[in-house]
Amino acid sequence: MASVLLAVFVNGKFCKDPNMVSADDFFFPGLNKPGNTSNAQGSKVTPVNVNQLPGLNTLGISLVRIDYAPCGLNPPHTHPRATEVLVVVEGTLFVGFVTSNPADPNVKNKLFTKTLYPGDVFVFPEGLIHFQFNVGKTDAFVFAGLSSQNPGVITIANAVFGSDPPITLDVLTKAFQVDANVINALQAPFK
Repeated sequence: MASVLLAVFVNGKFCKDPNMVSADDFFFPGLNKPGNTSNAQGSKVTPVNVNQLPGLNTLGISLVRIDYAPCGLNPPHTHPRATEVLVVVEGTLFVGFVTSNPADPNVKNKLFTKTLYPGDVFVFPEGLIHFQFNVGKTDAFVFAGLSSQNPGVITIANAVFGSDPPITLDVLTKAFQVDANVINALQAPFK
């Protein structure tokens, strides 16, 4: 009788054969080292999710370190599968999130913001658009826990203005109620 290889597929990842698991599957080095913020946003996210740390599979949790240069931004984004709990270690951040579309079309989306200092904690509810901006004069960094081993991330500007192929001008000019030249300017950095 031929042997059959069975694998368990959980949340987008196959569980590793228990006989092949080692301590390294539960270890991630280096979150003590700052990320490189020499980029257009002035920030660097270092994720520690199931893709970097296989031992997180099925555990429903992950972590990130985010570094910010002065005026550095973690741009508006969302995690479709996770709530985020952020704690400031160094620096001063202006953070916020926007509520989902209200049921009443006469009510606007609400923005919740706060200026955070070392030791402060802020929660970004699952699926809501949120951001962090370093308003201090020095570098800043945070750690954040996420309620999924694979939280996903959708950076709003990248998705809307940097898709391949691009969303048509007709759609974007109507959605944002602006001239095509504005849309072209917003798409240009992504080309």
